Amino acid sequence: MTTITTRGVAYPADGLTMIGYLALPAGVDRRPAVLLGPEGMGLSDVERRRADALAELGYVALAFDLHGGRYLGDPEEMLARCLPLLADPDRMRGIGHAALDVLRTEPRTDPDRIAAIGYGTGGAVGLELGRDGVGLRAIGTVNATTTGRPGEAARIRCPVWAGVGSEDPIMPPARRNAFTAEMQAAGVDWRLTVYGGALHAFHHPPVGHPVVPGVGYHPRHAQRAWRDVVDLLAECLPATEDPGHDPGEDAGAGH
Repeated sequence: MTTITTRGVAYPADGLTMIGYLALPAGVDRRPAVLLGPEGMGLSDVERRRADALAELGYVALAFDLHGGRYLGDPEEMLARCLPLLADPDRMRGIGHAALDVLRTEPRTDPDRIAAIGYGTGGAVGLELGRDGVGLRAIGTVNATTTGRPGEAARIRCPVWAGVGSEDPIMPPARRNAFTAEMQAAGVDWRLTVYGGALHAFHHPPVGHPVVPGVGYHPRHAQRAWRDVVDLLAECLPATEDPGHDPGEDAGAGH
């Protein structure tokens, strides 16, 4: 395993002081970089371990914050913050651009080679960066088949991959179909992977607090989704990679 370095990064966004998590690969050269967005609960050890794994593969990785350094384990509090956010593309873009600025100004980052990967709300942020015309190399989302304002998907200039559970009641077939219709109409190079039998947040290991209905961990599909993310990066943003297993599961339930 290569030696990586990590640190917290404070930066302003959405009227809050965000606390992101930056993971740097070994060496001193400029590297391709990945912006990593968390589920609606916020940045946790699951995303930190994924950032670590990306750094071990040779990427600069920034797991960004959604809630000013807080993890929202109360489902009602999470929904009260995330639902208005998801309904406001400009707020999502503000959060994404603030994190992207941190990633771009990191000396190890090659600013012309950046991808956005996100889960749930963090994935929706990545899609909005694409709809805002940001020059990303790839966008990958899990649990975020969200649509944007009419016509703006035409600004997406990179391949888009989305993964979703077939039994996800939060991203049901109607939402998936609207998302794929939007991508197709915009001429985007898109792919959708439907993981049979999986619920919402199927990639996220069990947590020690209540969750919204329709959420459930699916270990086998979690591994597959991680491999699909790594494959997307290997295709669109090459670096030395060994997919291994989904590092998110190593974080366990106690975060």
